[in-house]
Amino acid sequence: MNRKLLFSILLVVFIDLLGFSLILPLLPYYAETFGANNFVTGLLIASYALMQLIGAPILGRLSDRYGRRPILLVSVFGTFIGFMLLGFATTLWVLFAARILDGITGGNLSVAQAYISDVTDSRNRARGLGMIGAAFGLGFIIGPVTGGLLSQYGYNVPAFAAAALALVNFVLIYAWLPESLTEEKRRQLGEKEKPGFTISALVTAIQRPFTGSLLITRFFFGLAFAIFQTIFSLYALTRFNLSARDTGFVLTYVGILSVLVQGFLVGRLTNRFREDHLITFAVALMAVSLIGWAWAPSVFWLLVVLTPTSLSGGLLNTLLSSTLTKAVAPQEVGGILGLSASVESSTRILAPIIGGALLEKVGTWSPGAFGAIVMIGVTVYVAAKILNHPIVASLKQEPVPAPAAVSD
Repeated sequence: MNRKLLFSILLVVFIDLLGFSLILPLLPYYAETFGANNFVTGLLIASYALMQLIGAPILGRLSDRYGRRPILLVSVFGTFIGFMLLGFATTLWVLFAARILDGITGGNLSVAQAYISDVTDSRNRARGLGMIGAAFGLGFIIGPVTGGLLSQYGYNVPAFAAAALALVNFVLIYAWLPESLTEEKRRQLGEKEKPGFTISALVTAIQRPFTGSLLITRFFFGLAFAIFQTIFSLYALTRFNLSARDTGFVLTYVGILSVLVQGFLVGRLTNRFREDHLITFAVALMAVSLIGWAWAPSVFWLLVVLTPTSLSGGLLNTLLSSTLTKAVAPQEVGGILGLSASVESSTRILAPIIGGALLEKVGTWSPGAFGAIVMIGVTVYVAAKILNHPIVASLKQEPVPAPAAVSD
């Protein structure tokens, strides 16, 4: 594993997510200054996820064709323009334009993950992707606090700070980050030509039984976990009457646990256990932990329950991406990771709607119970479709064979 390249891309991801998380919690307040009601604010937040759903697989596939570095440069520059628009906005439609632009160009986490895949071997890939997740988590821990402090000078100030971070990131990528998918690398992988960008190539990837099973698992796990993430603040207020400050402390605790899992624990576990076994364990643990969340009788027990929730969530976020990169041909890595990011974005559109309806119409226990039922189903599905699948035996080999050559 090339430590210098790994550190470089981790720094890029950290700065990118720090800028993103600076403004994310403040968007509802910023939109309110332009007269947006709750419904319009919801549309504003959803517009980013919707555009990322479209943009992530396109960026990933383009990075397979043109290289990781140029696509990272384009996407980060788009983020910079989006944040500048956000800061200079004088009307509500400009806010929408800013979030749409940032969403369509901002799905670059999949490109960063593809970069990690290029510079790591199969043995170290989960560890490298776990560190990406840790950098992601650190950005989300530090960003909201910093954004909150800056917001006292105006809601547009965090937007300009995020734009400055995006510009710094652009310069870092241009000056410091070399291309990982070089022509020499392509020759080593046996690629005779650059892959074409076609929608059919993405559709083919999801239609393969094994990669399709991983993406289906990603969707339902993402839905259950996104319900927890998006509804938790309202749940904490309704169930335990926690203040915004106390809820922030709880979520920071969850974020720190997730960083520790992805930054330090994943690599050690994947050195000892097969990834399909770990995925099966993690989905089962998530089911149990969500049951605990549904019926946690006190804040103390809530904190206890959130420990396995963070453990299983951190494991699954990393392992599903790692296994996907090994289960496709090298020239398809960016595309499949982009498709995975798109699947995850779709859950962030659905989760607030489902979770909010359950919380209001059924009770505070229902989002957790719903998520647990989903994850119980996912556990059965993973045991049937992924655990001990014939293709798993090939995932430890270097180089990874194209899936078409493996009996599925």
